[in-house]
Amino acid sequence: MSLFFIIVAVLAIAFVFAGVTVVRQGYIYTIERFGRFTHTAAPGFNLIVPFVDRVGRKINMMEQVLDIPGQEIITKDNAMVAVDGVVFFQVLDPAKAAYEVYELYVAILQLTTTNLRTVMGSMDLDETLSKRDEINARLLSVVDHATTSWGVKITRVEVKDIRPPADIVNAMGRQMKAEREKRAVILEAEGSRASEILRAEGQKQSQILEAEGRREAAFRDAEARERSAEAEAKATQMVSEAIEKGSAQAINYFVAQKYVDAIGQFATSPNAKTILFPVEATQLIGTLGGIGELAKEALGGNDGGTPPPARSRRPGPFEQA
Repeated sequence: MSLFFIIVAVLAIAFVFAGVTVVRQGYIYTIERFGRFTHTAAPGFNLIVPFVDRVGRKINMMEQVLDIPGQEIITKDNAMVAVDGVVFFQVLDPAKAAYEVYELYVAILQLTTTNLRTVMGSMDLDETLSKRDEINARLLSVVDHATTSWGVKITRVEVKDIRPPADIVNAMGRQMKAEREKRAVILEAEGSRASEILRAEGQKQSQILEAEGRREAAFRDAEARERSAEAEAKATQMVSEAIEKGSAQAINYFVAQKYVDAIGQFATSPNAKTILFPVEATQLIGTLGGIGELAKEALGGNDGGTPPPARSRRPGPFEQA
């Protein structure tokens, strides 16, 4: 009897241990009863009915990376390029991922490859090289929409490398070089133009300042000549008034000034290098004195109107003895 209980106890313990299922962290197991899905087992300790329930699929719930192998794609302008990339996805519904699609990884890979050909085939070569973000966004939208029914979320799609043919790469290199040379020439021309403009502006300002200086100088010269003319007119008026009053000294001053000015013009004449003037100071004084006497006679210097007796004088430089 005791042996029977022992056997029953051992069988019970074996039955319980047969129903224990431990699920690792990051995974979820699907439980099937007689081949039909019933529920999922979360990470940790789980107890199922032995010989009735069994573990169906072990679904990885972590974000996964699926590599897209390199492939050749013909662009819109008939250029052949080699492309490869990666897909990041995560399972959100383990039951759908296990039973709505066969071979989930293969399905995602084929779906991404097909849409990659479609997206890049509708673009020019230049667009495929310069608009990777747009390619990634379009692929993400299309693939994520298609995998929603599989309980999968596509988090990112990235194009890793785009390799154009060697001849196109060489042509692109020459084009880039020509473009940079063109930019250099344009920048140099713009620099020369700016320099010429600044130089012209400087010359313009210099000419304006020079013209203003000449105008100011002319104004000052005119003002000086006006002042000199006013002074000369005033002096002439004073001499004339003195002559009218009968002043012989005024006539002497006026004639002597004109005489000295005439001699100065002879001395500064550009046509004469050497001037010999046989004029002495006493002769100049005598001449002035004679002119004064003539003025007295002309103005009637005596009270009774009788001309004064002539005084002996030396002849002037322009008079005969």
